[in-house]
Amino acid sequence: MTLQSDHREVRPGTAGHDPAEDRTAHQDGFSRNATGPLAGIVVADFSRVLAGPYCTMLLADMGATVIKVEGPGGDETRAWKPPVRDGESTYYMSINRNKRAIALDFADPQDLATARRLAGEADVLVENFKPGGLARFGLDYESVAADNPAVVYASITGFGTEGGASLPGYDLLVQAMSGLMSLTGSPETPAFRSGVAVFDVITGLHAAIGVLAALQERGRSGRGQLVEVNLMTSALSGMVNQTAGYLLSGKVPTRMGNEHPSIYPYEPLPTRDGEIVLAIGNDRQFRTLCGVLEAPALADDPRFATAPDRSHHRTELRPLLQELLSARSAAEWFDILTEARIPCAPINDVRGGVELADRLGLEPVVSVGEGGTELPGIRNPIGFSATPASYDLVPPGLDADRDAVLAWLDARPEHA
Repeated sequence: MTLQSDHREVRPGTAGHDPAEDRTAHQDGFSRNATGPLAGIVVADFSRVLAGPYCTMLLADMGATVIKVEGPGGDETRAWKPPVRDGESTYYMSINRNKRAIALDFADPQDLATARRLAGEADVLVENFKPGGLARFGLDYESVAADNPAVVYASITGFGTEGGASLPGYDLLVQAMSGLMSLTGSPETPAFRSGVAVFDVITGLHAAIGVLAALQERGRSGRGQLVEVNLMTSALSGMVNQTAGYLLSGKVPTRMGNEHPSIYPYEPLPTRDGEIVLAIGNDRQFRTLCGVLEAPALADDPRFATAPDRSHHRTELRPLLQELLSARSAAEWFDILTEARIPCAPINDVRGGVELADRLGLEPVVSVGEGGTELPGIRNPIGFSATPASYDLVPPGLDADRDAVLAWLDARPEHA
């Protein structure tokens, strides 16, 4: 890391700086042995729970040195149990690898001074406090940028900083208010939430994209900026065809169970033993399916010949497909249909999903940590041919790196 305490000088990622120097410099027991494209970038992570920590973990996987700042009680997810591994929350562990950790009490003047020093040395700061919550500590964007104008400051909120500033930013609430729950489940069931905090994850991804874009701009201009994302806007963006369908047609979508509003068949269908998912996206695929099912005449039936026809006449087509699929088991159909290049899938549990990815050669599980402390983790989804992700640090314990963080801050040029 080659951060400069005098922010009038060139900083990592700005014009005139050679990022390759950061990958070999400062082997001080604090800098990471990272190979990713963000090696040398320092991220002050003032976020907690999911969206922010997921964003900063992705950055850390890509080589950034991430310093996780927690209150004295720690990130709430440390207490979100079960499930656990060796007594520790697997929820917390899932989004906090490759980070250093320090606990700071902003009510303590010395700890607050440390937080401000860290913000002043960071290339990137990520926070998800309530809107305006950091201003009284001098850790809001305007205060931090006054000392560190090159900082990329990412702020994550639930509903923005205007009319929704006072609303609590929980993924479940956003799933309800955005309309997603109205789309999840069948017409006969109540609204359901997604099985994953999907909008926290999408917002974390949006935050990471914003940070990377702002770092690119800083590389041209030398200037940092404020990057703002919120769960509600990410939700409306992430619902893509459903929100666009409402805006462009005026029709409000409703729950359809596992069906798709625009194409058919695109759902699980029963076989002789279990269900198989079909995802027929065009007329060619449907004609091939009918041939494999030994019912080629279905493809010429005017009710089913085109995608709009099939969608309109799905209640007539469904029982015909169910009867044909009842001849074999789901496993048999999966092999037969896959061989014919017809999009289909078994319905796996999570273990089955991980095992399938492994059989496909995707190597979904990586070893996190070094020196006998390794833990399994899910691979970063982005592959780099020249600067691969690294997984050298297990999720840190609360305040585990206080001495190392303080020593690093004291070694910065203005404290040397």
